[in-house]
Amino acid sequence: MTSLRNPLACMQPRRPSQSHAASMRFLRFIPALLLSAMPAAAHTLYLGNYADAIHAADFDGKVGLLGSDRAVAPLTRASFLDRSADGRFLYAVAEGKPGLIASFAIGAGGALTPLNTRSSEGVGPCDIALSPDGRLVAVANYGGGSVIIHRVATDGSLDDKISFFQHTHTADAHPDRQKKPHAHGVTWSPEGRLLLVPDLGGDRVYIYARNGDDSLAPNPAQPWLALAPAAGPRHAQFSPDGRHLYVINELDNTVAVVAYNAAGASLTLIETVSTLPAEGFAGFTKTAEIAVRSDGRFVYASNRGHDSLALFARDSATGRLTPRGHVAVPANPRHFALSPDGRWLLSAGQDTDSLRVYSVNAETGGLTPLSPDFSTPKPVCVNF
Repeated sequence: MTSLRNPLACMQPRRPSQSHAASMRFLRFIPALLLSAMPAAAHTLYLGNYADAIHAADFDGKVGLLGSDRAVAPLTRASFLDRSADGRFLYAVAEGKPGLIASFAIGAGGALTPLNTRSSEGVGPCDIALSPDGRLVAVANYGGGSVIIHRVATDGSLDDKISFFQHTHTADAHPDRQKKPHAHGVTWSPEGRLLLVPDLGGDRVYIYARNGDDSLAPNPAQPWLALAPAAGPRHAQFSPDGRHLYVINELDNTVAVVAYNAAGASLTLIETVSTLPAEGFAGFTKTAEIAVRSDGRFVYASNRGHDSLALFARDSATGRLTPRGHVAVPANPRHFALSPDGRWLLSAGQDTDSLRVYSVNAETGGLTPLSPDFSTPKPVCVNF
């Protein structure tokens, strides 16, 4: 191994030459050059799954590389997850009869320390969301057709239940999936005043308003937004500017584009667009997840059966969507997530025990797969 010799060791006491002075200036830059060449610190991803533990993986956001899959907390069928904004706590739902809500403190290297659990007071909890201020956590029970909201204690644990709502309305437009209510998602409005709950069984997005004491009640201005018969609303996400809500409908494979009036606490349907190719698809398929890129220019939606991500260009003024094609993903993409900077998209293949990383073209929204796929058991949620 060669070593860099100190040029001062063989110098005579004389005025440095021009070339020597230049060499010294270069040497002063070596620490900075070495630092810039070092890879960025890996970010810990948490993976919900239909296995027996929450998993974590290291993600290098500089090159889009995943590594070091590991179980970090035993919890059976810990499907959906949410993390506090300060990165100190993780919350999970565990599907069961009844279901569980679990809280964890996040430690070095992504280690999880259990804090406490609470009953979800319903069958099959399927989504979880912290309020923007981190003071409340909401959970939707798919099998129970209900939503429960807990306070969050200062130590990150789950405090007492503050609100619970049992849905009763059924749409009866689909022969198999709408015989009873199925609360399927929980999404807070950007300012945290409203909680929106897509109900697959009722073809409604329920709207709950937050009171001064943090309890919730049906929104007096508009208790729900009705969607098309047999649409089957599943999940929803706001645009970064907070002006539009995008609801993915599982049963009819569509995205509902909705205008949000924060001042009036109301939602208005603008349009509905298909997640499938214009030429159609003969096989059975249903949607799962929706996400808006951090710059607000592109929207993505996953199809299970067609096993694809649909890409849409978003008009920032009107919120309307223009289809821009599809990209193949690992089978049964129940969930996917965009990195906060919008450079990467990770799609979870529930049936392939894998994640696939895609680089995102900032100009077109197009996706380029990186290889190989990352192995992890039955992934159904990716949490950045």
